[in-house]
Amino acid sequence: MENAQKYALVTGASSGIGWHISEELAKQGYSVIAVSNQPEKLADLKIKMEHAYNIIIITFNIDLAQEYSAQQIFDYCEKHNFFVEVLVNNAGTLVFGEAVKVDYYHTKSILNLHVTTPALLCRLFGEQMIRRRNGFILNVSSISAVMPYPGISLYGPTKAFLRYFTRALRTELKRYDIKVTCLIPGATATGLYDHSKFNTPLKRMLGVMKKPETVAKAGVNALFNNRAEYIPGVLNKLIILLFPIVPSFIIGIIYKRTKLLPE
Repeated sequence: MENAQKYALVTGASSGIGWHISEELAKQGYSVIAVSNQPEKLADLKIKMEHAYNIIIITFNIDLAQEYSAQQIFDYCEKHNFFVEVLVNNAGTLVFGEAVKVDYYHTKSILNLHVTTPALLCRLFGEQMIRRRNGFILNVSSISAVMPYPGISLYGPTKAFLRYFTRALRTELKRYDIKVTCLIPGATATGLYDHSKFNTPLKRMLGVMKKPETVAKAGVNALFNNRAEYIPGVLNKLIILLFPIVPSFIIGIIYKRTKLLPE
């Protein structure tokens, strides 16, 4: 027997954009299966959201960078008869460094977190959605998807996978009446950044960095309005258009002549 409650599953729900996506979905009456590897923050999310909204928060503590995490999440939902109507692949990590110098474990982790786990969650829960002819999938990419730049040679290309995978998935699932959207935020004031180095308040004031609650609300609205992609902010829309046409030799010169990364 399926649980009659409406459920949304959100990865990376314990902080940043994921926290606020969970809240936006709670406002719309969804109980949330909040997935993260931060149990204390998940517990805090549960207390605050259940107190504020007439919904249930189910916390699932797991390292999404592990190879079998998608199957374990799916099996948990099957065991407890949770029908996931909304799937949000939001979890991410930002790794600065040259690809051949980044720790091997971190390299494997970012590939699993941004590519393997979200793709497999779409595969597993998407099949359920097809059977019911109902469902919503929101994948969170990044404007770095158009920036195959040195120093973020792992982050940008894995986010590019998410963007183009989502585009193809949307076409495949359209005939089953399943809505698929890619959210493509720019710099957002979350824990991915060291705020002591990035001067977050100034960047937010200048519009360079967005508030996570603003990005989350825009993403959820785009999903339920069946937008293929959504890029929050005029500056970010310009970046998506202009950065791909920067010649590679210019990128090489900038990288050679500046100290963007520590030795």
